Amino acid sequence: MAFKIEKAITGYKVISAEEKAKQAEKAAEEAKSSLERVHEDLERPEFLMGSTYKVKTPMSEHALYITINDIVLNMGTEHEQRHPYEIFINSKNMDHFQWVVALTRVISAVFRKGGDVTFMVEELKAVFDPKGGYFKRGGKFMPSLVAEIGEAIETHMKMIGLLESEGLDEHQQKLIAEKRAQYEAAKSGGTATETPANDEKGAFPADAQLCGKCNVKAAILMDGCYTCLNCGDSKCG
Repeated sequence: MAFKIEKAITGYKVISAEEKAKQAEKAAEEAKSSLERVHEDLERPEFLMGSTYKVKTPMSEHALYITINDIVLNMGTEHEQRHPYEIFINSKNMDHFQWVVALTRVISAVFRKGGDVTFMVEELKAVFDPKGGYFKRGGKFMPSLVAEIGEAIETHMKMIGLLESEGLDEHQQKLIAEKRAQYEAAKSGGTATETPANDEKGAFPADAQLCGKCNVKAAILMDGCYTCLNCGDSKCG
């Protein structure tokens, strides 16, 4: 498109590619700084999107229902993001009422504080019950009820995109399939045939050991060392 210059040219400057890049970077930083973020003074909207997670443990006949409500930031833009705003935990079991209420208030306060709240997951999952933990369906060991709450929060954060899902790569999937086939063949005395890393029920061998990495009873002894059929962790290299 052509432009007609009406006035006399008194000077000019050629913008280099480096200066253009700096200008673009500065504009991106300004746009980023203007994005809506969670902070203590952010007013609670009348409507919040939420998800409820059912937690059933062998420690109680009654389940826990964990509800996490999210606030939607920068709605309608390319930077739209759900961020946890509050958490509620309900159950018919009143044995843990006081500390559950206290925990929900503290977690909700951290959510509303803003910033990176993903650290809460590891902090909660690292809590161990002095009376011992329990195994969930599928063989996963849970060190405490607090850790179970932390796992529910982790699941929610992965769902809304605050945490990345740690999937197995192609090499790990192939290793797990090979190890499972070798193990089953050795047990049955037959020929090894490749099987999926996890079947539909997610079952693992009955004599599998607890994996120190993923806390699932899925580690089998092969070639003199343990290999986990759930996460692929192995000391064999």
